[in-house]
Amino acid sequence: MPSPFPGMDPYLEEPGYFHPIHQSLITYFREQLQPLLPQPYYAELEDRAWIETQQPGPHSTGERKKHDQRVPDLNVIRAERPTPRERTTAGGVAIAEELGTKPLVVHVPIIEMSEWYLNVYARHDGREQLVTTIEVLSMANKTGKERGRDLYLEKQRKVLESAVHLVEIDLLRGGQHATAVPLDDLKAAAPGYDYHACVKRFHLAEDFFVYPIQLPESLPTLAIPLLPGDGAVPLDLQKAFERAYDTGPYSRRVWYHQDPMPGPALSDERAAWVKKVLLDRGLLPPAPPTT
Repeated sequence: MPSPFPGMDPYLEEPGYFHPIHQSLITYFREQLQPLLPQPYYAELEDRAWIETQQPGPHSTGERKKHDQRVPDLNVIRAERPTPRERTTAGGVAIAEELGTKPLVVHVPIIEMSEWYLNVYARHDGREQLVTTIEVLSMANKTGKERGRDLYLEKQRKVLESAVHLVEIDLLRGGQHATAVPLDDLKAAAPGYDYHACVKRFHLAEDFFVYPIQLPESLPTLAIPLLPGDGAVPLDLQKAFERAYDTGPYSRRVWYHQDPMPGPALSDERAAWVKKVLLDRGLLPPAPPTT
């Protein structure tokens, strides 16, 4: 069953749903672009990884929070003292036996986070040239003081300073603004947008090509730039989203009739529209007749 919504499904903004659909979108972007790219261009998946601690969240394997890497207020100075005694566990592992007062052991699971993105390269005489990088923003990229945001903004800065095009797709209403187009300029040009995509061509220093997206609309087709003089190729976001939805578990996993209205909070007008869509698709029980 296809998504009940004509474009982005706001229920899929929930972290437990968005992470896998994020990865699917990148995969299907590559699938869609590869046959359209002329020689000598090709698209390839890339990823960045970082370490975070895990805290359980609704509908997901966990909300993540990075390690606190600040300099501590208290410095601990090492003094010479006897080496702790070692004892051997039943499995043959030697562990240090604490001397003095026995501490509590607080176990904090550590997980490796990763995000995929897509790079378009041109190959000339055995040399690979990065031409365009395509990002789908995650909530980690849009959450202040998160390692994922720091890494993303660092990459963004380096790309903007290079001869590489940057394509950013933001399908999350929540979090802090993170695409390269300045927020005030975006709001002035496209007031009331729900989502947006931003294309920054490296050879046009003052121009941002922005695709504002309203929740009731289909997702747009972006022009993915190649090297100057080689034009661009189309990337149909709606086609990729529909494929990601259809090949995923979302028609079975998302209980539109029971799950609360998706966050962040929708305006009254948008909330009424969401309910109407779900009613028209038979995913909500009809309202009882008024007497």
